Amino acid sequence: MTFEIEGHRGARGLVPENTIPSFKKAIDLGAHVLELDVVISKDKQVVVSHDTYFNPEITTDPKGEFVTKETQGNLYTLDYKEIKKYDVGLRGNKGFPEQEKMKVYKPLLKDMIREIEKYTKQKGLPAVKYNVEIKSNEKEIGKSQPDYAEFSDLVYKILVKELPLERVNMQSFDYNMLKYWHAQMQAGKYKKVAMAVLIEPRANNDVQVNIDKLGFKPDIWSPYFTQVNAERVKQLHDLGIRVIPWTVNKREEMEKVKAVGCDGVITDYPDRAKGL
Repeated sequence: MTFEIEGHRGARGLVPENTIPSFKKAIDLGAHVLELDVVISKDKQVVVSHDTYFNPEITTDPKGEFVTKETQGNLYTLDYKEIKKYDVGLRGNKGFPEQEKMKVYKPLLKDMIREIEKYTKQKGLPAVKYNVEIKSNEKEIGKSQPDYAEFSDLVYKILVKELPLERVNMQSFDYNMLKYWHAQMQAGKYKKVAMAVLIEPRANNDVQVNIDKLGFKPDIWSPYFTQVNAERVKQLHDLGIRVIPWTVNKREEMEKVKAVGCDGVITDYPDRAKGL
């Protein structure tokens, strides 16, 4: 198996996150998988965005003013045509000093997939995989997101229409979301998609505890990278579960997680993973 390099939100360290230029950059740098996040707009569009609001660190409003905590808005209360007017790249990102500043907006999931599929074909590159994180929280239903069934159906319909599903996996920190998808697949309502469980840095990383909580065995285990060790990786491999930690940004940390047997890395800097 290839040691998989996943571009986190594209290549967030170098190009504004979760934008089409960022995903193209990740591909140019050798990423095998594009990691992205999705939320839902008021008009039920699936938008590529890590946050359910406009991040005040990186966003400029349609009038050219910097978005603040007071004006950050809620994407679930805006139609996509309004969301598209906000810029998420001109200000740069203080957390990523190497990131190029550019005028860019949050794309729709379907547009992002179509652009990337076209891009890889034009460049004669291998088809990439998509690691789609559903940003979901039970407490936010009706406030910044729809319920599990509606949210899942909106995302699934795009994925099944635009891609062969063997090139897709769905991930979430929200166990209820993962359980819902698993139940739909078991019932034959959804075709098979690989499922990845994301583990919070402070959460219990015990394998059996989390499998019991989920109620099924996921395909991929994605803990914070400091939570991996050789013993836990072996335990997961013995269960037939792949291990791909997040977000591994230093070369020496990438080498460490590879050395303990992980199957890949999720990174903001796909360039730093070259040769792994």
